[in-house]
Amino acid sequence: MIAMQYDFPLPADYDMAIIDRRIRDKGPLLDNLPGLKFKAYLTARKGDTATGSRQNLYAPFYVWQQEEGLSDFVCGPGFLALTENFGRPQVNSWIAWHAETSADIRTAKFATREVVAIDVDTSLAEFRAKETETAARAITNGEALASVVAFEPTHWTLVRFHLLAEPPKDPARSRLQTYNVGHLSLPGVA
Repeated sequence: MIAMQYDFPLPADYDMAIIDRRIRDKGPLLDNLPGLKFKAYLTARKGDTATGSRQNLYAPFYVWQQEEGLSDFVCGPGFLALTENFGRPQVNSWIAWHAETSADIRTAKFATREVVAIDVDTSLAEFRAKETETAARAITNGEALASVVAFEPTHWTLVRFHLLAEPPKDPARSRLQTYNVGHLSLPGVA
């Protein structure tokens, strides 16, 4: 599996209702998309106390079953339309160590993403085992509705991503970006 995210930082005075409308209109188009485990349509608003965001963002997060899904999407008409409206973003991608969803994923209202550097002296095998266990426990303990941990070996970063029913207790924590979930595209949506 592969995780992917791009983001569009938007001006402080940007009318975020435009993004909300885009999500409402375009979100269902990716429901049941072959190869997609899920897509979370994410936003953050400057000054929103639930997210603690310092800026306006539109930042969808995807988990693909295989890299072909990512490639087909980025090369397809939907992504082309996005780039025509907002420009071509930098697409971040990570190789998933663990990506799990709960039966209640559809109740997600918030998401968190944390990107951390992997220290050069870190044992990757031990780090992977620890991070995978922690990600799985977030689902088992009911802390998250989806839990993803993934890495990329170009800049040696790790991403921890969670979908949540409630906002995190400390949304402004360093390195943690909190979002609102506008729509989830999932397999098996009628």
